[in-house]
Amino acid sequence: MNNQFQKTIGLVIYPDMFQLDITAPHQVFSLMPNTSVLLLWKSLEPVVSNGGLTILPNTTFDECPQLDVLCVPGGSFGAVQIMEDIEVLAFLQKHGNTTKYITAVCTGSLILAAAGLLRGYQATSHWAFREQLELMGAKVSTERVVIDRNRITGGGVTAGIDFALTIAAMLCGEETAKLIELMLEYNPSPPFGVGSPEKAGAELVQAVKNFGISLIAASYDASRKATSKEN
Repeated sequence: MNNQFQKTIGLVIYPDMFQLDITAPHQVFSLMPNTSVLLLWKSLEPVVSNGGLTILPNTTFDECPQLDVLCVPGGSFGAVQIMEDIEVLAFLQKHGNTTKYITAVCTGSLILAAAGLLRGYQATSHWAFREQLELMGAKVSTERVVIDRNRITGGGVTAGIDFALTIAAMLCGEETAKLIELMLEYNPSPPFGVGSPEKAGAELVQAVKNFGISLIAASYDASRKATSKEN
């Protein structure tokens, strides 16, 4: 592996987040050499994901050191609340000025956008929420992983692995990232091949939108509020 300087990656966690948005990148980052991975929250109290998995933060916002990478996961209604959480947004804005790479997975990009950190940047999100990025000033991309200067965003949930491997290559070199990819046997072969709206067809796309209609509406409302505050 490519052993260079010590790197520090901070993953923001919060109640009702999507656990795979955190645990997938965390698994990749934990295999990077000379890298500390911090789980950041307001306190050290346990945080429960939307699926009921309990995750323990190891660093508070107040204790957070200088970071090389700051990553925000997506979530269910908890993510909507975070989009309006003054303390979290202030933390992101503070570190947005000093961190080498500002990043997000899934609807975590909406949280970055609500903090004003994606205005004028190309970015992506879960496909059902992309238009909200545009509402908050981002330039929407449909790519699975999007890099625009020091902003890196990944698509919905499972894109966190691709996202993290991309960051691993940027920080540690392509050979290290390849080693991690093979170590994790990352060779996806989805059983149904409908993991994007382009492949799924209109009927299935609409079914997913109907399933998440309340969350999409709440997130859209939070995006509009964030836009009005900036203006």
